[in-house]
Amino acid sequence: MSEEFKVEIVNPEKSFLSKEDVTEVVVPAFEGEMGILRDHISIISFLKPGIIKVYSKSEEKKYFVEDGIVEFKDNNLSILTSSIYNMSDLDRNKIDQILKQAEKESIEENIDDQKKYLIDQKIEVLKNLNLN
Repeated sequence: MSEEFKVEIVNPEKSFLSKEDVTEVVVPAFEGEMGILRDHISIISFLKPGIIKVYSKSEEKKYFVEDGIVEFKDNNLSILTSSIYNMSDLDRNKIDQILKQAEKESIEENIDDQKKYLIDQKIEVLKNLNLN
C-alpha cells in the first residue's frame, strides 16, 4: 500500500503548491508542530507563523508561512494561507525586511493580544531563520 497522499497549498494569488507524492507534512499548528502522514485522522486547525516541511520520496521542501488554516481529510491535505514563502527563495535581506515589518507592527499601540501573540511568534521564527 502506498504511503503517499496529496497536498495543496493555496494563497490569494494562486495555487502555490500541488503535489500527489507526499509522504509527510509538518505544519506549525496552534497546538504545536503537527506531523501528518497518510491515513491521519481528519483535522482542521489554524496555523501560526512557522515552517511547513513537505517530504516526498525524492525531496524535502520548506516554506515559511505567516498564518492559515490546515485541513486533512481522505488523504488530502489543504493549506490555505495569506502569506507563504519558499525557503529556497528567502535570503537574509528578505528575512530582515519581513522581520523589520513585524517588529514595527508589534509596537503599535492599538494591537490586541491575539495579534501581538502571532506577531511575536513570527518574530521568533524569523530571528531563528537568521541565525541558521
